[in-house]
Amino acid sequence: MQGPEAGDPYFAERPRRPYSEEITKEPGRLRVGLVTTPWGRRDAEPAVIEAALAAARLMESLGHRVDVTTVDLGVPWEEFVLANARLWTANLVSWIDGLADALGRPVDESTVEPRMLASYEWGLKGSGTEFVHALDVRNRVARSIGAHFETREQLLLTPTLPEVPLPLGTYGRGAENADGPGWLEHLFHRSPFTAVFNVAGTPAMSVPLASDPATGMPIGVQFAAGYGREDVLFRLAAQLEEAAPWAERKPTVWAGTRRCA
Repeated sequence: MQGPEAGDPYFAERPRRPYSEEITKEPGRLRVGLVTTPWGRRDAEPAVIEAALAAARLMESLGHRVDVTTVDLGVPWEEFVLANARLWTANLVSWIDGLADALGRPVDESTVEPRMLASYEWGLKGSGTEFVHALDVRNRVARSIGAHFETREQLLLTPTLPEVPLPLGTYGRGAENADGPGWLEHLFHRSPFTAVFNVAGTPAMSVPLASDPATGMPIGVQFAAGYGREDVLFRLAAQLEEAAPWAERKPTVWAGTRRCA
């Protein structure tokens, strides 16, 4: 999980110390960029924005500097989503084919749920040129995000999701007839803040600093750092949990209120 192995063309540096030790270290005074407007064509809900603003105020009370900022992805959002659809569905074809071969089962509606089957079928149609272009898009995004951390803020603070926690099944509702890019667009519309750092390969964490007043469900606040700076996130997580502990905060309905039969 860390350090190089024989044959690796490149690798991340080994952490300077175990992550379990990082939580005992102070994070220092951090420069933090606040982003509350999602990438893409949607708005965040008021309760979610307020959670991020409250987290920003908490950060300032801990001695950190927080400024509103903007982050350039390096590509238009629509191109970002399409590139991810091409990469994801091409990989999906390989995964599903491998499972089908190993299990001796067909790839059809009897074995694969509709949205995954539609994505699989769309992935089969992709070309090598499209895949290479998608890799180029991913590279541009990674370099743009990396440059932001190098030249501007050390951390970015965003909501984890643009809306409060949803009932189970909501993600799949209304996407019954989606194809590969349609399904990815649907997912990224629901989670525009997190996908960017997955693609860039930079670490990010979600911490439950707030709760939805209506339901008591946790609202995540995301902190993202530059490449290889998991240590900063672990230090900050420990500081935040000490300043605003959440271990005893529970929604009205949670697993501990139900007894097994």
